[in-house]
Amino acid sequence: MRTGTTARAIAVTGVALLAISACGGDDDGDSAASGGNGGGDKQVNIYGVDGNMGNALGEDFEEEGALAGMKGTTPLTELSGDFKERLEGVYPGLQDYNYAGETYDAIIISALAAQAAGTNDANVFKDYVNGITFGGDKCEDFASCIEIMNGGGNVDYDGISGPLSFADAGEPAQASFGLLQFGDDNALDDDATEYVIAGDEADAATDEGPAYAPAGTTGGPLIVGTLLPETGNLAFLGPPEIAGARLALEDINAAGGVLGQPIQLIERDSGDPTTDIATQSVDQLIQAGANVIVGAAASGVSLTVIDAITGAGIMQISPANTSDQFTTYDDNGLYFRTAPPDTLQARALADLIIDDGNNTVGVLALNDPYGTGLAQNTVDNLISAGLSEDDIVSITYDPQAANFDSEVQRMVDFNPDAIVVIGFEESSKIIQGLNSNGIGPQR
Repeated sequence: MRTGTTARAIAVTGVALLAISACGGDDDGDSAASGGNGGGDKQVNIYGVDGNMGNALGEDFEEEGALAGMKGTTPLTELSGDFKERLEGVYPGLQDYNYAGETYDAIIISALAAQAAGTNDANVFKDYVNGITFGGDKCEDFASCIEIMNGGGNVDYDGISGPLSFADAGEPAQASFGLLQFGDDNALDDDATEYVIAGDEADAATDEGPAYAPAGTTGGPLIVGTLLPETGNLAFLGPPEIAGARLALEDINAAGGVLGQPIQLIERDSGDPTTDIATQSVDQLIQAGANVIVGAAASGVSLTVIDAITGAGIMQISPANTSDQFTTYDDNGLYFRTAPPDTLQARALADLIIDDGNNTVGVLALNDPYGTGLAQNTVDNLISAGLSEDDIVSITYDPQAANFDSEVQRMVDFNPDAIVVIGFEESSKIIQGLNSNGIGPQR
């Protein structure tokens, strides 16, 4: 899967980025736009990513202002109030909406591909998946897309998560990212959220796939399994993703289902990379006859089960995998994702850091495919924007460590303008350590 250049909603050209990096900030870092009280007279800006930029992070902090001003990025589209209300209708009490749209779209795309192919056999309908997302008549919901199919047209599904425009191997060529910020109450300040576009739709594939099956084609029911985090260090992502899956099921079946029958949904827990829950869940889904498995959320989890899923002739489509390892993975053409690769998130994150006038950056990343991949891509983009290698210190850590004192101390010694924390639930311990040393977001 190819990735393109950033086309930011807030227009910033490459030349402008270099200019900002050259002149932003003075020796004391006073021009940095947000952050905590830092060490001495210097502000230190703290940034997060999709693995920790959720309201669940704030639940680990009791003192007001502990996260105030912390910024970060996550794949996110500006969801309509109606869509949020419908999500809450199938999953009451939602706190966050991260990857809800991507999960919804993953199931809609899978259903449309099966209908277009006239079969629930993933080895056949995999060839239709990419073409569902570009090149035809635009539609924004399952019912209108089916109407286009039945009328003899080709579908270009522009979903909840935006114009998907899959590249050759099945991932978005461009994507929307939310620039998020925590308020004084340690919750995300929705009023401060901005949206940017990274990537280039011109990098989408050009092969729309085989001709559609005749209208009215019927066949066996499409069985969709979900492999989403109900437990583990990404459990905060489970509710919005599960809500997105359930809502997609409702909408598809309300429009007549797939191949003349309602689709079936089987929900299973993915756990996290420290457990064997995902392997057990995948075995259960294979035995249950799943044609499509939606998940996992964690890239590390997907890497442990992708061979079992695709080897069984089942399509895997993740709403949240972002590691760039999947771009070239040997998956028999059966792996797809509605989440953008970290090559795109890294561009949005680096732009945010540079725009805030930071001239030195520390990166703390968990040691797994997600953490190391996003960290390296972010560093590469910061260097491309004008920082030197000496301006950046990147440290990986073991997320299962008893504490992160040594990593925090290295950040204290480096004394950067900005610190990026790339992690999951353990991020709260790291940020508490930064706060206690005067270089966190604590105000």
